[in-house]
Amino acid sequence: MKIVIPMAGIGKRMRPHTLTIPKPLLPIAGKPIVQRLVEEISRVCGEKVTEIGFIIGDFGEEVERNLLNLAEDLGATGRIFYQKEALGTAHAIHCAKDMLDGKTIIGFADTLFKAEFKISDDQESVIWVKKVEDPSAFGVVKLDDNSKIQGFVEKPEEFVSDLAIIGIYYFQKAENLRDEIQYLMDNKVIKGGEYQLTDALINLIAKGTKFECGQVTEWLDCGNKDATVYSNQRILELTSDENLISNNLTAKNSTIIEPCYIGENVSLSDCTIGPHVSIGSNSQLNNCQVENSIIQTNSELNNVNLRNSMIGNHVSIKGENKLNELSVGDYNTINVLED
Repeated sequence: MKIVIPMAGIGKRMRPHTLTIPKPLLPIAGKPIVQRLVEEISRVCGEKVTEIGFIIGDFGEEVERNLLNLAEDLGATGRIFYQKEALGTAHAIHCAKDMLDGKTIIGFADTLFKAEFKISDDQESVIWVKKVEDPSAFGVVKLDDNSKIQGFVEKPEEFVSDLAIIGIYYFQKAENLRDEIQYLMDNKVIKGGEYQLTDALINLIAKGTKFECGQVTEWLDCGNKDATVYSNQRILELTSDENLISNNLTAKNSTIIEPCYIGENVSLSDCTIGPHVSIGSNSQLNNCQVENSIIQTNSELNNVNLRNSMIGNHVSIKGENKLNELSVGDYNTINVLED
């Protein structure tokens, strides 16, 4: 099995956090978003993953090394591909055309999921979906009488289906998808200035490819700060049976309300932390109350009361114990002056 992860977007809605790090590498409960995505895909596919391809922009050598190491940690060979222009979902996948053959799962790296199903050898293609209350806000699948996918409708004004497409796809023969995307590009089949994956999928259905639904139990978005903080909350809840608190935590006169993730060499003094808080390694908090928030690595917070917040790496904040909802990027310093 191969996994292809398109992740070249610049993450405008996640600024300032994506000014210094690509969105898929932002941490959720102590792991990068893309790592959690790949781990869950690996679990669902039910067989060994041999290659993982990451389609990126100009992210730099350090990011590329981290991605290759991530693949290696999962026992797979990592490959890097580049999308130099934002020309749509189909174009992004086409950038990894050298990997598109045989059993392949494609997962766009701005979403997380939990699923109970496993892919089987008799399934030709699978599209991950989630039942939603308001289908008009999503792209949905349209099913035939045999519960096979026969089409797609983007943000339907009238009810067609309540099964929203979450952005993860399995192909038993990915070379067929590769050829259909190549057809779109050769014939300039463009909508809104982009090559759309949906057009390739429609062509595959017309040629007889059978698409089935893989219904997930959880679908989490990481598109903006609030959504990412909520995703952190749900992942902490779903992994609460794991030991997420480092053994070398230093805690003085402090209370931790689980579930929380606390990384290596964190120091807490006179703090109440949790529930639903993630704190990255080497961070120090003094006289703080924090709930439902993400604090990344090497940050120092003093006299801060936070809720629904996201704090970057190497951040220094000195507050006055008033409740705040903050989104602070890397290497920022905030000193709140008393009246």
